[in-house]
Amino acid sequence: MATDSVIDFKVWMSQVQVQMEIALDRYLPASTHIPERLHDAMRYSVLDGGKRVRPLLAFAAGALVDADPARLEAAGAALEMIHAYSLVHDDMPAMDNDVLRRGKPTVHVAFGEATALLAGDALQTAAFDVLSATTLTDSPSDQLKMINILARASGSLGMCGGQGIDLYSVGQELTLPELEMMHILKTGALIRAAVLLGSYCGTPLSDEARNALDHYAKCVGLAFQVVDDILDCEADSATLGKTAGKDAANNKPTYVALLGMKGAKEKAEELKQAAFDALAPFGEKAKLLHALAGYIVDRKY
Repeated sequence: MATDSVIDFKVWMSQVQVQMEIALDRYLPASTHIPERLHDAMRYSVLDGGKRVRPLLAFAAGALVDADPARLEAAGAALEMIHAYSLVHDDMPAMDNDVLRRGKPTVHVAFGEATALLAGDALQTAAFDVLSATTLTDSPSDQLKMINILARASGSLGMCGGQGIDLYSVGQELTLPELEMMHILKTGALIRAAVLLGSYCGTPLSDEARNALDHYAKCVGLAFQVVDDILDCEADSATLGKTAGKDAANNKPTYVALLGMKGAKEKAEELKQAAFDALAPFGEKAKLLHALAGYIVDRKY
């Protein structure tokens, strides 16, 4: 990618991140609303942190269909609320028992386990409040599809199901197909939802075009997790903003454990190229999605 293109992408990414911070602040309940402590915990878990990868993917997909930014903000806010709720619950003692997230104490450390549990529950329902109360597309049936996409991506057939497999697989050796299935659900489902939600916010796409986008998102979702596994071994906690080395310490199945560091890095590159290939039919309009795939694989945290 040319230097100017890299600069343009970084500027766009920064603008969307700022835009989403403002939107999330607006969509989340104010700290002054009763019950204040619960709303404080919700805002603490969502605001002032994170790369906003899922909203960025929604905005980049929205660029393909000339989507209204206000619609993409709402879709991005719903995605980020679901993502944040999953992190709040995953960090709790009953699951990963982590104390650091996005460079600050996890929600259960800062607010207690009961409030953390409620904050996650409330963020999940807040996401569907945003998604159902905002006009996101000119077609009511398409908006219903969007709600269904996020619901399936979040539940036992998606993110929660993947987390369940992850918990049940501690100490076990998974095959590559088993590991990929776990992460297609745990990490990939919400990333695929992000791309699809963005694609519904503008000019309608053909089924063929949307299938190509979904394949891109599947490759990016798997690549994201492969890189997470690599960084868990190579980066430190200060860089990651979360506890490094926990997967190995907890004897969890990872791409690094299965393929080795060299094999994991090769796998990430293969997935990046497959994502690029899936975008070929879209030409120049897919440049942001193309750049995001590169960013996801080449990131350092």
